[in-house]
Amino acid sequence: MPQARWWNAVIASSRPRTWEQLTASGGSGTSRGRTSARLTSAESVVHRPASDRIHCRGMASGPPGSKVLTEDNVFTNLRKMEYAVRGPLLLRALEIEKELQKGAKKPFKEVIKANVGDAHAMGQQPITFLRQVLTLTVSPNLLNDPSYPEDAKERARTILCQCKGGSVGSYSESAGIEVIRKHAAQYIQDRDGIPSDYHNIILSNGASDGIKSFLKLFNEKVDGKPSGVMIPIPQYPLYSATLAEFGLAQIGYYLNEENKWALDISELDRALSESRRICNPRVLVVINPGNPTGQVLTRTNIENIIRFAYKNHLFLLADEVYQDNVYDKDSAFHSFKKVMTEMGEPYCKMELASFMSVSKGYMGECGIRGGYGEFVNMDPKVMAILLKSISAMLCPTVLGQVVMDVVVNPPKPNEPSYQLFEKEKQHTLCSLAERSQLVVDTLNSIPGFKVNPAMGAMYVFPRIELPKKAIAAAEKEGQQPDVFYAFKLLESTGICVIPGSGFGQRPGTYHFRTTILPQKEKMKMMLESLKQFHIKFLEEYK
Repeated sequence: MPQARWWNAVIASSRPRTWEQLTASGGSGTSRGRTSARLTSAESVVHRPASDRIHCRGMASGPPGSKVLTEDNVFTNLRKMEYAVRGPLLLRALEIEKELQKGAKKPFKEVIKANVGDAHAMGQQPITFLRQVLTLTVSPNLLNDPSYPEDAKERARTILCQCKGGSVGSYSESAGIEVIRKHAAQYIQDRDGIPSDYHNIILSNGASDGIKSFLKLFNEKVDGKPSGVMIPIPQYPLYSATLAEFGLAQIGYYLNEENKWALDISELDRALSESRRICNPRVLVVINPGNPTGQVLTRTNIENIIRFAYKNHLFLLADEVYQDNVYDKDSAFHSFKKVMTEMGEPYCKMELASFMSVSKGYMGECGIRGGYGEFVNMDPKVMAILLKSISAMLCPTVLGQVVMDVVVNPPKPNEPSYQLFEKEKQHTLCSLAERSQLVVDTLNSIPGFKVNPAMGAMYVFPRIELPKKAIAAAEKEGQQPDVFYAFKLLESTGICVIPGSGFGQRPGTYHFRTTILPQKEKMKMMLESLKQFHIKFLEEYK
């Protein structure tokens, strides 16, 4: 099916903004040239005053009857934002779904959205106890219903007692319901064996909102330069989108694909050194377990990262939303807070923000939007400013807070719901581990695919070798080669994945991210369709 429709206009209008895109679109092929292209682009983005940008676009006013708000006068940073997880491919996938509903003939019967980590959309069943507590808080009249277990009722009553009017429909404190924050602090303390103060915990609408609120604190020039944020490449597009929105400088550091996506300190040094001319580096973001790459950092690696951050005076942001998703028997999750504290002074005094979510793990409650951030060693005056900032949004959704309470305060061994809760939790995690291995093994059996083991999280990020003829065809269409491949895959099989260019990748390499979330039988079908498509693709463009 031809792609020359509105979504192609979306792709064509997206000017190269990542360092890799700059190189692909005309930057020098030399290492020196790539560096120059990256820095020049970043400098043009972060140094140009907003007033100049508006002036360059012309007058914001127009004749009576014309649109007041147009693409030309909307906030520049929002136009620059890109979020690959919900980009043109998903828009096309949604359109294909509507075409199928209207009876259109396709070589497939359904669209498989392997683009996003939405567990319940892919058939994962909710955790019973979690939904029981949620139901009881929404409908307190059920608290006398004998079909609900007493431990679920006890938790619901505890939460409702702290809700104004005894209703989850009322506003909570801006930082979240106090008892839930206390439970989160106890959860962290039990996990790490290190004290946690609930005053340092802020609940949020998913981890994403908490991360954005935190990064907003750095949206200020220091020594005449914009603040820079170091993020992994490949990275979760939340970070690049947020930095673009706030006008912060993106400092990308490459993960080592040849070493199971490890984080090399020498690469951190390189990225930091190259960035200092155009920005003031202030934050180091680490995603562990990794998204989209699925690696799990060793304790030694974390210690070295902490030393690097201390040496270079960086605030650590630890994105730890996949902490329950560790599948490799030789790997284990280590929180940055625990490692940092056990390293002793001076490292235990470092500033750290760590985040958790109800959307991942074994819960998969993406649409309910619950998360928390713990802010360690933050200046009390800055904490007050952060609280003031989030108070303008009133409060996070109370239902999300309820679900977070179940995550951090699950049934205890002596409670009636414990056995079922543990059975469902372990079944979900074991199934994810099994599907993760299935995806890795199958993709590695396809010619031209190379996939690192998925130690954790919910994704694999395979590298694909594309024929020169396919790369030339993509250039003719004005697309990145991996975008071209992903569109062909979608139109031929109904499988929606995210091109690696949406996450960032080394120049000359091509990847895509797929989730491991489709249920096993559907996953097998999806992988077989992908395999057959790829073989035909290679034949077509050989």
